[in-house]
Amino acid sequence: MAWRSVDVQDQRIRFVVAASRQQASLGALCLEFGITRPTGRLWLKRYRDGGVAALEEHSRRPVSSPRRTDEVIEQRIVALRRACPDWGARKLSVLLRNEGLTVPPATVHRILNRRGLVRVQDRHRPALGRFERELPNQLWQMDFKSPKGWNQPVGPLSILDDHSRYAITLFQTGTTRADAVREQLVEAFTACGMPEAMLMDHGIPWWNASSAGGWTQFTVWLMNQGVRLYLSGIRHPQTQGKVERFHGALEKARRLRGLPEPPLQQRWLDDFRQEYNHLRPHEALGMKTPATCWHPSSQAYDPDPAPWQYPEGSEVQQLDRNGRLWLENRHWQVAGPLADQHVQLTRLDQRILIHYRNTVVRELDLLEQGSTEVEPCSNRLSMERMSGDKR
Repeated sequence: MAWRSVDVQDQRIRFVVAASRQQASLGALCLEFGITRPTGRLWLKRYRDGGVAALEEHSRRPVSSPRRTDEVIEQRIVALRRACPDWGARKLSVLLRNEGLTVPPATVHRILNRRGLVRVQDRHRPALGRFERELPNQLWQMDFKSPKGWNQPVGPLSILDDHSRYAITLFQTGTTRADAVREQLVEAFTACGMPEAMLMDHGIPWWNASSAGGWTQFTVWLMNQGVRLYLSGIRHPQTQGKVERFHGALEKARRLRGLPEPPLQQRWLDDFRQEYNHLRPHEALGMKTPATCWHPSSQAYDPDPAPWQYPEGSEVQQLDRNGRLWLENRHWQVAGPLADQHVQLTRLDQRILIHYRNTVVRELDLLEQGSTEVEPCSNRLSMERMSGDKR
């Protein structure tokens, strides 16, 4: 006689034996074995219909899953995730829709999770509030990425449009020298037109801690292009939240995709920028791409802008070659990078406000014979508007 081994939980066998022998009432036995009465009746029926073999654990998986995603679609989702390991379910869902496949983000996430393609460390909470300029090119954010992982003294230079998140520039300058940054800005201005304003941090080359008011030659050059400048708060990177978020996406791509050898890294950055602008859906844009929300500025770049014209009748003086002003029989230091530039004086009793173009750069106190420097990008009124306006 052939013997067959059946993997059955001992509890079930003991239960049906006791119930069959009526050692106690069904209710009492179910209570003793810690099961419900329907479960007890089911075990007894299975035993009576098929013996001990029928007591084996039955799979709860349905015979068919008509609502389960087709395997071909699952494979496509996996392929897209592996091609873009730094993209989440929402973005992959948009790509699938563009291919004619409607798969909800929740379903994409479940498939990725089931395939082991979701990592806890890559999850992040959505932003509680977002602020943005109303139109493209009203404000560009500019910053260097951290050099970590780039084998360079500094990470890539990024310029991002505040309204659309469109990446204007992504270039590995390898340095913070003003001439290298200026070269990239000239290319950006030539290709994309001029922004109304730009937002940067307190860093080189647009700010100098050892210079009065932080002024630099680079700052003056930007202002001469007609660009209004703003500085983010010191140790407050959230002021530049969009470019910081962009750098987060860039870092995630670097970590998950890997970088090529240094000679090919700029090509990698160019490909990332193309993907970010034209292919990668952005949640803050309603899953649209930045390229669909951006257009070039109507204000063309002028490499040789005309001198600034102060209002007719205003008091205007020229600074000397050291950036000083001769007034009230003495020299007043204004800002070295403004050497030989014309400034406007606005007298208010015993105080004088000195403007370069339309920005206050210094206040003179004739009574106390003192002066107060003002950062070129952050006079109080401008920064209050920045914090209260959509960033």
